[in-house]
Amino acid sequence: MKQKVVLAFSGGLDTSFCVPYLINKRNLEVHTVIVNTGGFSDQELKGIEERSKILGALSHTTIDAVNDYYEKGIRYLIFGNILKNNTYPLSVSSERFFQALSVLEHVKKSVPNMLPTEVPVPGMIRYASTWFLKCWLPM
Repeated sequence: MKQKVVLAFSGGLDTSFCVPYLINKRNLEVHTVIVNTGGFSDQELKGIEERSKILGALSHTTIDAVNDYYEKGIRYLIFGNILKNNTYPLSVSSERFFQALSVLEHVKKSVPNMLPTEVPVPGMIRYASTWFLKCWLPM
């Protein structure tokens, strides 16, 4: 029986590479998840799900975190006028935090007895990519 991995999946180049890599090179059963914090249309989410399955993931989950992200995060950044470089709201950094928490909650509910770990992928060294490489493997 293959070990399962849950991959935070954006459908972009980096995470699209990760699905076949984890399947073919690491011999893992891949399940993808995306967290919508308000930046995707229904059509885009459907396309991301289709891409995940075409690449070989056994399942894909879309988590709707729009309201949670607004109520617990973005509204305070706007109310406080918290700006990055005194230019624009500090939303991207906080969004990653909410996405990571949403993926973790999804894993805890749907795949018991799993621990967070990192699956090293050669050539993936940029920060933008590395957060997506956080995967959850069984104990």
